[in-house]
Amino acid sequence: MTPGASPGGRGTMPGGCVFCKIAAGEIPATIVKRGDGVLAFKDLNPQAPTHLLVIPTHHVATLNETKDAGLLGKLLGFARDLARESGIAERGYRVVVNTNPDGGQTVFHLHLHVLGGRPMTWPPG
Repeated sequence: MTPGASPGGRGTMPGGCVFCKIAAGEIPATIVKRGDGVLAFKDLNPQAPTHLLVIPTHHVATLNETKDAGLLGKLLGFARDLARESGIAERGYRVVVNTNPDGGQTVFHLHLHVLGGRPMTWPPG
């Protein structure tokens, strides 16, 4: 099981969450951008030439557990800005949020995938 993952689809305590550890600087990652409680870094298993992860720096396990609509807007705006800064905005990109096991979530810390640099197909999975 992936560190920070939970078999029941529920969050873990922040001390065991791999993304919390990345946000705290305890685990190395290729950080692309940080600001206003949000962090972006390169995915270790990229599915596109550009594959970035956007996370809140505080622990929120899943989209279902998010109580703050402002946080969701902040994450999407951050993803949009990253796409522009990464040079993928004009041609197009995809933003994905996997939620719980059937949705493909393997790390139970809310995160957005920003994918670009190649044509995307549909359906995605």
